[in-house]
Amino acid sequence: MKDIIKKKPSFLYAAIAVIVALIVPFVFRNSNYVLVVLCFTGIYILAVSGLDICFGYCGQISLGHAAFYCIGAYGTALLHNYAGIPIVFAMIIASVIATFVAALLALPCARLKYHFLALATNAFCNIIYLLVARSPGGVTGDFRGLRSSKISLFGKPLDTHFKFYFFLVFCIVVFLIIKTTLVNSKVGRGFIAVRENTVAADGMGIDVRKYKIIAFATSAFFTSWAGGMYLGLVGFISPETFMVRQSVIFLTMLLFGGSASLIGPIVGAAAAQLMTELLRNFQEFQMLVYGVLLILIVLFVPGGIYGASKALVDRLKYSRNQKKEAEADATIS
Repeated sequence: MKDIIKKKPSFLYAAIAVIVALIVPFVFRNSNYVLVVLCFTGIYILAVSGLDICFGYCGQISLGHAAFYCIGAYGTALLHNYAGIPIVFAMIIASVIATFVAALLALPCARLKYHFLALATNAFCNIIYLLVARSPGGVTGDFRGLRSSKISLFGKPLDTHFKFYFFLVFCIVVFLIIKTTLVNSKVGRGFIAVRENTVAADGMGIDVRKYKIIAFATSAFFTSWAGGMYLGLVGFISPETFMVRQSVIFLTMLLFGGSASLIGPIVGAAAAQLMTELLRNFQEFQMLVYGVLLILIVLFVPGGIYGASKALVDRLKYSRNQKKEAEADATIS
C-alpha cells in the first residue's frame, strides 16, 4: 500500500505534464515559429532519453549517437523514396536496422571503458557521416542532401506543424513509458549494477557484456526513431546535421538536465533548445557555448538541473524534519 502511495505523485506529475503539452500548441497555434521550436524540442527529448539509457543508467559514454540519428533519418528516406514503403513503416524498419547495427557495434565495444569507448563511438559516427556524404552511386544525395515526404497516418498527411506536434507527443509518451518500464525491471537493475561497478556486477553473476549490448541497442532505437521524426518534420536531410557535434549536443543536453532520470532529459532538451534559439544570431559560437556549458556542468552541477533541484528539495525536507524533531524534543523536555 505504501508503494502505491509513493508512486501516486509521479503519475500525477506525468499526467499534468501530458495535459500541459497538449494545451500548449492551442495557445501558440498561430505562431508557426513556436510550434517548430516545440517540435524540435520533442525530437531531442526522444534522442536524449535514448542516450540516457546507455549513459545514465548503464554508464557507457557514447559520442556516436548522431550516427543512429543519421541511420533513422536516412534509412527512412531511402526506404520510402526507393522502395515506396510508407514513412511510419520505414521509420520502424530503419530503427530496427539501427538497433541491429548498435548491437553489432556493442559486441567489441562492450569491453571498452571511459575515453576508449568514447573514441570508438566517435569513430563510428565519422564513418556513418562519410558514408552518407559520399555514398555508393550517390543514393543519399551526398552533400546535396535528400528530400522525402511528410509523415502520413491512415492516409492523412501531417502537413502542418500543429498536426505533427500531437503525433510527436504521442511518440514521446509511448517511448517514456517503455523507458520507465525498462529501467524499473530486472534489466534496468542490471544496467545500474553495471554502471556502479562492473567488477562487482560480474562477481555477482551478472552478464555485464549482455546488459551493455542491450542498453546500447535500446538507446539506438530511441535515437533512430528521433532521426525519422526529424525527417518527417523537416522533409530534407543532409550530412551536416549528423556530424559528431550533434552527439556532443545530445550529451550536453543530457548532462545539463540530469542523467539517470525520466525528467532530466526533458529538462535538458528544453533548456538547451531555448538557449540555442536565444543564440541563433551567434551560430558560429554555438559549439563554444556548448563546450563551456559542458565544463561548467561537470565542475559545478554534476547532477544537472533536475539533480540539483532534487538535492535542494531533499535538503529542505531534511532541514524541516530536523526542525520538527528539535521542537518535539523541546516540548518533551
